[in-house]
Amino acid sequence: MSEFSHLDASGQARMVDVTGKQPTVRSATAVAFVRTSPAVVAALRDGTVPKGDVLAVARVAGIAAAKRVPDLLPLAHVIGVHGVVVDLEVTDEGVSVRSTVRTADRTGVEMEALTAATVAALAVVDMVKGVDRFTEITGAMVVAKTGGKSGDWERPATSSQ
Repeated sequence: MSEFSHLDASGQARMVDVTGKQPTVRSATAVAFVRTSPAVVAALRDGTVPKGDVLAVARVAGIAAAKRVPDLLPLAHVIGVHGVVVDLEVTDEGVSVRSTVRTADRTGVEMEALTAATVAALAVVDMVKGVDRFTEITGAMVVAKTGGKSGDWERPATSSQ
């Protein structure tokens, strides 16, 4: 990329003007991983985490976060977030998080998907930190997008997905 769209001719930050763009259906998917101890994995599988239903809280946190991106990222557009799915899966090493956000708007939802995945992961950490203070978030990334001027894109598979 030879030019940054969020900078004006003098190098000052600006919000990109998308007024003239037509709304199109768009989606983005992001992932994150919460690496934690075997004791936490066992508690998640048994439903015995002291703070309650970790996956339900994380799912709702991720959905709520996707709708708050313009409050968190100063150059993000206020767009209609029309669908958010946050899936969490307990694995032998921790919790895999995958979020997909959909819209029919003038700009993409990559930041909304990434925010949903990372905030869901943060919620998992918050819920289990009393059991394992070494819990960490890894592998947060956008893995796919559809729609818009640049078309569809998918990250080549990696071990962290």
